[in-house]
Amino acid sequence: MTTKKAKMIIDKAFRIAAIDKRIYGSFIEHLGRAVYDGIYQPEHETAEAAGFRRDVIELVKELNVPIIRYPGGNFVSNFYWEDSVGPVADRPKRLELAWRSMETNEIGVNEFAKWAKDVDSSIMMAVNLGTRGIADACNLLEYCNHRSGTKYSDLRIKHGVKDPHSIKLWCLGNEMDGPWQIGHKTMEEYGRLAEETAKAMRQIDPDIELVSCGSSSKDMVTFPEWEAVTLTHTYDYVDYVSMHQYYGNAGNDSNDYLASSDDMDAFIKTVISTCDYIKAKKRSHKDMYISFDEWNVWFHSNQEDNDTMEKRPWQIAPALLEDIYTFEDALLVGLMLITLIKHADRVKVACLAQLVNVIAPIMTEAVGGNAWKQTIFYPFMHASKYGRGTALFSVIDTPSHETTNHGAVTDIESVVVYNEEKEELTIFAVNRNLKEDIIIESDIRSFEGYQVLEHIILENDDLKARNGATIQNVRPEACNRSKQEDGMVISLLHKASWNVIRLGKGDGERR
Repeated sequence: MTTKKAKMIIDKAFRIAAIDKRIYGSFIEHLGRAVYDGIYQPEHETAEAAGFRRDVIELVKELNVPIIRYPGGNFVSNFYWEDSVGPVADRPKRLELAWRSMETNEIGVNEFAKWAKDVDSSIMMAVNLGTRGIADACNLLEYCNHRSGTKYSDLRIKHGVKDPHSIKLWCLGNEMDGPWQIGHKTMEEYGRLAEETAKAMRQIDPDIELVSCGSSSKDMVTFPEWEAVTLTHTYDYVDYVSMHQYYGNAGNDSNDYLASSDDMDAFIKTVISTCDYIKAKKRSHKDMYISFDEWNVWFHSNQEDNDTMEKRPWQIAPALLEDIYTFEDALLVGLMLITLIKHADRVKVACLAQLVNVIAPIMTEAVGGNAWKQTIFYPFMHASKYGRGTALFSVIDTPSHETTNHGAVTDIESVVVYNEEKEELTIFAVNRNLKEDIIIESDIRSFEGYQVLEHIILENDDLKARNGATIQNVRPEACNRSKQEDGMVISLLHKASWNVIRLGKGDGERR
């Protein structure tokens, strides 16, 4: 059988945009075991003085996550932030309505801020615009960011936190278009509330960045009218509009499943078009950017989650949304990362939802147990580590294959990142053809003197292979499938594979 071939032209002049490192962000919500028994487990042998697991901290640092969204998610729409600060013994327990759990408030704003520093990350704070509103959002901002001399800044100091948290990025609510959301709003209701909240918050701290709620998925009946109507109100006062999207393979059609990233690409393009329509309508010179602050695979645990919330509600930190990911899930996460990088000119923030235990790359066992890496850990780690710099538009000619619901899609999906400072070039590529290997020839003649440093692969003959606490069936390996000939890099991409091809000046650095 003749091996299929693809061609790609890479030129340092074909620049999309500088990549904002915050596209490699993540998310911790007070949901399931994300906080309690996840990042926080005082009884664990690795726990430090504040009760946070050091083994989890090290894995999060390995992912190099620059920003973490907190405290939700659906949780935030009934969040009383005042309950989460002050002496722990005085904090009330509350019924958590979004996930029908019991919230102890043992971990709150100040504890999470400490943990974020421990993992070298910043906070993306969300305010409650579901059951609360302008005043409470302003009070929280004052508590977090004002230095001293006011009611809430002095309250923070009284709680033992002298210096402000100086949180820069704030979400104006969460998924307010969704009927499932506590305090769900119509387009006009949310647009007006978000506008007035943004104006008031900027009076307190003019340097913050604000995110207006966009659609919870492209399948919402109000999409994209929701964006058009709400941005009519918020456009002049916010910096980003949010996007959320999850995919799953409930129908067990792997070929079609790996085409889902095309759906994500179309979603982004439609939101950009809607933003630019409002820009034109307002005669504005300002571009609206995107915060894709929830994205991942989510479907494995749905039936168990529904059973837990319906039949055993009001537990403390029940196991919810604990999807155990397969190799094909890792491929789709890689494809979604490629899609985000391709839109680096408009997507400036993105959050893999979530980070620990809840639809997460990192899982923990109970006291005495391990923290371990899911299959999706690896493409995210590679993108975060090597995807810093400038996204390049690569001209690619690739074969295609047919899918059930997405028509003909490309065999190869790829994006290239140029790190000019380090003199490194990284090709991220997924061969989503499940049956055939492909040889891709990449023209890198504008990168004179660059040599192949390494070719990293993630592949497995079993698309359903999973990792666990004691075994890593899916993990990256180095291979020798890339060579150079006359200004070309010739790479063999195995069927169903994630590939990271790194080039640099001279011998470069193999990391």
